[in-house]
Amino acid sequence: QVQLVESGGGLVQAGGSLRLSCAASGRTFSSFAMGWFRQAPGKERELVATIGSSGLITYYRDSVKGRFTISRDNAKNTVYLQMNSLKPEDTAVYYCAASTRFSVVIGTYDYWGQGTQVTVSS
Repeated sequence: QVQLVESGGGLVQAGGSLRLSCAASGRTFSSFAMGWFRQAPGKERELVATIGSSGLITYYRDSVKGRFTISRDNAKNTVYLQMNSLKPEDTAVYYCAASTRFSVVIGTYDYWGQGTQVTVSS
């Protein structure tokens, strides 16, 4: 089992920045790929970014490339999502999730946090 707890969400104006954190406990964090997902009201949950277990490989959805950065600190069992130049369309509940392999497929993520709300005002 892996327990995941997100933090860092909040209300920010368009153009602002937020840094999300996801603290993990339980099984060896460094053996998991980690992903950040988001779900806006009335929409399906979507992958925002993912990072391999060692941190050497990453993936971003097109709409956040150049604005968001995913990183991890395996010594602190934590994964981060730095979000810059935020837009109203980034408003959603953001979730972190863990997978036993690097993947862009939501169904491969076995462990999920409870989510943190990000609201971007125009």
